[in-house]
Amino acid sequence: MTTYNKLPSLLLILSSIFFFLTGCNNNDTAHRKALVIDTHTDTPMQMANHFFDLGVKHEADNSKVDFPRLREGEVDGIFFGLFTSQKDRTTENYEEAYRLENRMIDSTLVALKRYPQYARLATNSDDVLRISKEGKTAIYFGMENGFPIAKDISRVKEFYDKGVRYITLCHSKNNDISDSSTDPDSAEHNGLSKFGKDIVREMNRLGMIIDVSHISDKAFYDVMELSKAPVIASHSSVRSLCNHPRNMSDDMIKRLAENGGVIQICILGDYIRPADSASMNFIKKEELRIKYHNWKYANDDERKAAWAAWDSIDHKYPEVLPTVSDAVNHIDFVVKLVGIDHVGIGSDFDGGGGLTDCKDVAAFPKISEELVKRGYSQEEIDKIWGGNFLRVFREVERIAKSKS
Repeated sequence: MTTYNKLPSLLLILSSIFFFLTGCNNNDTAHRKALVIDTHTDTPMQMANHFFDLGVKHEADNSKVDFPRLREGEVDGIFFGLFTSQKDRTTENYEEAYRLENRMIDSTLVALKRYPQYARLATNSDDVLRISKEGKTAIYFGMENGFPIAKDISRVKEFYDKGVRYITLCHSKNNDISDSSTDPDSAEHNGLSKFGKDIVREMNRLGMIIDVSHISDKAFYDVMELSKAPVIASHSSVRSLCNHPRNMSDDMIKRLAENGGVIQICILGDYIRPADSASMNFIKKEELRIKYHNWKYANDDERKAAWAAWDSIDHKYPEVLPTVSDAVNHIDFVVKLVGIDHVGIGSDFDGGGGLTDCKDVAAFPKISEELVKRGYSQEEIDKIWGGNFLRVFREVERIAKSKS
């Protein structure tokens, strides 16, 4: 009699365990089935600034991307952003940026040769499918900041021939190509420069993807008017949810969708949720910004000192990061605004990206879990993780071939 009375409770417990495990399996399956592509990381900086072994698993507090964690997170393709900071436009600084760009490419190629069991270089839209079937990650190159091009348009093809498949036209300050969304000295060209318009045409001709992250609003609309191919925002989020000039307004997102493009949600805290201005992390960084005159450095020693101080602040006063749920709110917003076909993910890992519960690429399945929890279908998750971006990539290639 006692055993019989306990049976319903036992069945309830077993049933709960079954549904819990089934839900977890569904979440795991959703991520595993998707073609997972991250369109922006700054990992090559790790190799350029000091020796960094991509073949060794590192701690998430020190770095966000390496070959073992790419496999752990079941990442099929990733863009290594070849980042160069904007400096004064002198002959010496142009050449320094050019050399650094090439050093990051070469360092990555050496790592790929050393660890062929983990990853392969990719240069076209189909490569990620082939490489992922081998159980490896496709490594693509993107140039973050057109500064290394200097004033020489022939360098666009030179870098294309070296495997670079998108260019983020500028970074945090204006350059010869475009005004930046965050330059403290405001606009210089009122959007794209004449040279910048020539760059856009040349990228269309070659089949190189135009990246509108970091550029000013006016420069964005200039690109929309000029480009014959769809474009991407490789790592930007939604301004309506987090009012930051690096994010895109509703109208910009609508225009991007009309162009056939895609916004890749950036999981960097300041672009996901407004910064807490009362936190010590915020206060100390504001003091640092004032000390260095809105990040205008007198020399490289000042630049390095500022970066070291920034890292020290993060260590002493850890920033309270947003969550995966906060980031997926941005995906939800874009889907409701323009549909499922125009949103993806560009983490900005190793460049500031990271969430409380998604600190590195190994944790990417947690984003898929949140998408499943919110009712996204497998087809929709496939589009978010890679399908939408690949559609743009293929169209950029098709348009270039049709004009050749």
